[in-house]
Amino acid sequence: MTVTDDSAGQPAPSREQIRRWRQYLANERAEAATYRELAKKREGDEREILEKIAEAESRHEKYWHDKLGPEVGMPLKPDLHTRFMSFMARHFSPVFALALMQTAEQRSPYLKDADASDEITADEAMHAEVVRALATQGREKLSGSFRAAVFGANDGLVSNVALVLGVMGSGVSSNYILLTGISGLLAGALSMAAGEYISVKSQAELLDASTPDPEARDLLPKLDVNENELALVYRARGMSAEEAETHANNVFWAMMTGHQHHHYDGLKVGEEEADGDASGAWAAASASFVCFAAGAFIPIIPFIFGLDPRPGAIAALVLVSMALLITGGITGLLSGKKPAVRAFRQLAIGLGAAGVTYVLGVLFGTVIG
Repeated sequence: MTVTDDSAGQPAPSREQIRRWRQYLANERAEAATYRELAKKREGDEREILEKIAEAESRHEKYWHDKLGPEVGMPLKPDLHTRFMSFMARHFSPVFALALMQTAEQRSPYLKDADASDEITADEAMHAEVVRALATQGREKLSGSFRAAVFGANDGLVSNVALVLGVMGSGVSSNYILLTGISGLLAGALSMAAGEYISVKSQAELLDASTPDPEARDLLPKLDVNENELALVYRARGMSAEEAETHANNVFWAMMTGHQHHHYDGLKVGEEEADGDASGAWAAASASFVCFAAGAFIPIIPFIFGLDPRPGAIAALVLVSMALLITGGITGLLSGKKPAVRAFRQLAIGLGAAGVTYVLGVLFGTVIG
């Protein structure tokens, strides 16, 4: 015999459904609060978008509340992932929180749950795309110096622990290992900084070479309108012949009537981007130097305190493993992927490189010794 809910004329929910719905209710309530917290830290359209998502999450909360009816019971705690997102939203940059929210929205359980309405399922899918766009904007706002910082620290960790273990494998003393580690730190940090500076500076110079000459813009009034050389400029930039002709005529019209407008100031392209990249060269180089040095410093900490080669190597591996998990998790977070997967992948790559170098050090030590 099927038990029914007399008020709704529907089968009464099972204990498993009630448990699941209560958890959905708790998660939706927490997610609404998280989006409101994120909205407080943003301005303009982004703030309004986050507030709209919070309103939608509140509607979802009401849906599960109404569905539970008298079975609502005492409020449950949100699941661990939702609580972690709330913590990130309160204490860290919205970029990290949005990256986590993107992952959560993409893994919505409603897609496989027949108890969730089609509207809620569709809402969650759209939320995933909205959050993806907001998270992408946040990642793009991160300067080159931040990117250099994360990858610089990771490079310092992997290269110097590999160097330290390789030298240790050859059978040298702790003092020699420490000296080698410090040399590797300085050489690697300077190399990374120089490479980052040249990379960013070259990019700025490339953009500068592509920026129109401002003097050419000043000569526009002297052009022969009938020949319309200006149309050739627009065609060279990718416009069709008709589009270029029309755009050039609009520029001439604006100049003759005194209605000069930035829309027709077609010779002003790319200056702001070039200036921005040029000013960031030193910042990126400095961040790369400091973060590579910070990462490379970790493997030599045990030897600074005078540990013997073998226990020092074990301590260095433990410290480096923890740091690799952190940098890998951050990389995964910013890329919108599962932080745990990226963290352990980073760990495997780093320890793999260190292991290969150690084996080579042992072989060379045996041959030379």
